Amino acid sequence: MRKIIFFFLLIILLFGCSKNKFYQNLPVAEKMKIANEFFDREKYHKAIPLYSDIAFERNSILTAEAQMKLAECYFLQNKFMDARFELEEMIRLFPDYENISNAYYKIGICFYEESLNPHYTQEETERAIDAFEIFLEKFPFAENRDEAVEFIQKCHYKLIKKKYNNGYAYYKLYDYSSALMYFDEIIELGNQDKLDRMSFFYSTKIYLYRKDNENALKTAGKLSLRYPDSKEAETINKLLKKLD
Repeated sequence: MRKIIFFFLLIILLFGCSKNKFYQNLPVAEKMKIANEFFDREKYHKAIPLYSDIAFERNSILTAEAQMKLAECYFLQNKFMDARFELEEMIRLFPDYENISNAYYKIGICFYEESLNPHYTQEETERAIDAFEIFLEKFPFAENRDEAVEFIQKCHYKLIKKKYNNGYAYYKLYDYSSALMYFDEIIELGNQDKLDRMSFFYSTKIYLYRKDNENALKTAGKLSLRYPDSKEAETINKLLKKLD
């Protein structure tokens, strides 16, 4: 039985090798046609080696298009690091390509998709912001300009969430000075959302723990003013009543 399985695997391997050699010997235009057919059928793993061959040759009018399609294959498979590498190669090798703006735009998306949960380091998020800003600077009238702005806003919110997570972590470690530093940065932004509300909430609790009643009353007042019906405002008001 093992011999039969081995025999079939050998046939498949030999068939695959012969097929690859057949593709390699085809004219560039024919390779491109087959690659595009695979691409249209979402057989990206089959299109990739063909696009790679065409892009590697560097001597065809189809080279730039193949390079872009190669990046797109990786992108559509959610292989964002590979896609970003190919997009960066696209920009380096073919800066005057008619649709080069799309390469700049998708580099930003790749960084965004590579970025980690806000509990972790946000280097990729920051690089995504940089990439989208470069895109907007170079192509201010691009069709996907609004989408790039939305991505930048998402990235900034992610960075704010990271600050909040840092503040909360320090709060749980009883490092109140460090916690307040992060909560204050969020409060100063003036956004009326959950992160702002919770930053007011924990800041007030810290002041109460420190018996800094003056600052506790200030932050509690702002919390109640902005979020009068919130559970956080209700909890803080109960704690303040105990002071009386």
